[in-house]
Amino acid sequence: MQIELGFGKGVQKIEVPDQNVLGILTPNQVAHELSGEAEVKRALENPIGTPRLRDIVRPGEKIAVVTSDITRPMPSYKVMPALLDELYLAGVSPEDITLVFALGSHRRQTDEEKRRLVGDRAFSEIRCVDSAEEEFVHVGETGHGTPVDIARCVAEADRRICLGNIEYHYFAGYSGGAKAIMPGVSTREAIQVNHSMMVNEDACAGKLEGNPLRSDIEEAAAMVGVDFIVNVVLDEHKQIIHACAGDLTLAHREGCAFLDRLYAVSIPEKADIVVVSQGGAPKDLNLYQTQKALDNAKHAVKDGGSVVLIGSCREGLGEKTFEEWMTAAPTAHSLIERIHREFKLGGHKAAAIAMVLEKAEIYLVSELESGFVESLFMKPCESAQQAIDKAFEKQGRNATVLIMPYGGSTLPRVAG
Repeated sequence: MQIELGFGKGVQKIEVPDQNVLGILTPNQVAHELSGEAEVKRALENPIGTPRLRDIVRPGEKIAVVTSDITRPMPSYKVMPALLDELYLAGVSPEDITLVFALGSHRRQTDEEKRRLVGDRAFSEIRCVDSAEEEFVHVGETGHGTPVDIARCVAEADRRICLGNIEYHYFAGYSGGAKAIMPGVSTREAIQVNHSMMVNEDACAGKLEGNPLRSDIEEAAAMVGVDFIVNVVLDEHKQIIHACAGDLTLAHREGCAFLDRLYAVSIPEKADIVVVSQGGAPKDLNLYQTQKALDNAKHAVKDGGSVVLIGSCREGLGEKTFEEWMTAAPTAHSLIERIHREFKLGGHKAAAIAMVLEKAEIYLVSELESGFVESLFMKPCESAQQAIDKAFEKQGRNATVLIMPYGGSTLPRVAG
């Protein structure tokens, strides 16, 4: 069997004996009637667990709309027209609406970036600010001890509406929902306390119930109060194929269930070898982004197995703190020890790679220099075929293989 996997703007080809292949994991086919703005309007007209938004808000109330920043694929410009129409029908004035970009720990955005994210209409009709432009208000602490420090315009609004796209998140379970509040409009210090729980084995992709980090996020959002959400699910072309609106938890859970139907892929068993790609540019621009595919692949590989990670990484490691942690570590395990001692954003992804290395070796096919790859505790390979040949040498000629061409999107789950 010959397979092509995305690598930068090109492909890597591999040949694997048919009898060794357990499966090729691609998104499931899920029927949907509407897409784009029409699907957003449908969701707004049929909210889950709440009245329609126009029946919740009142004239004269201060409205905060929280949405994603430039690091996320959320197409806010397709959601905002219908959302604004709904608010205006309730008698809300444009000057009473503030759209807040949830930066979390990310950089501030330019006005041009803000306009591109929300569209010309929203940018010209209402106030649009980055969360980092605001002072922060201390609301309290969660049971875990996470400080709930929220951007003032969100904390002091009469109504809070949260937007987002739902995809798998490697320690919060799923994106979307309450994540708009924590980490979205929270302080870096608060985020670090919350994210320190990523080392818990229940803090993993596709898990909500029993996930302590997700519970902490939702407790923080409940303390602040969220009146309404609009979340969307995107296909592999980043187009809206599903929207859910209404109650913070109920609507989010419905969106997560749809995501599972689309991207959770059943596998008969874990494999000796997992071949995984982010799907090419721009998702594999650096190791910081390519790590997402690796983290999904860990759910498909046996303990003691091999992962062939395919990603160009032509721009290097991709984040300053991540690079410092990866290059300064004496051993892979030391990264896990360090994240327990001092949680730091950026360092958390270094620790996540180390956690995979605890159970499997990683062959990295990239544009990084081979000696540098070895210093990162991975095995460098010039091609995907060379990598899988080496993996077969290690695992034996009868080794089973799973292939994940869109590793950042598909989440393997063992059947039964």
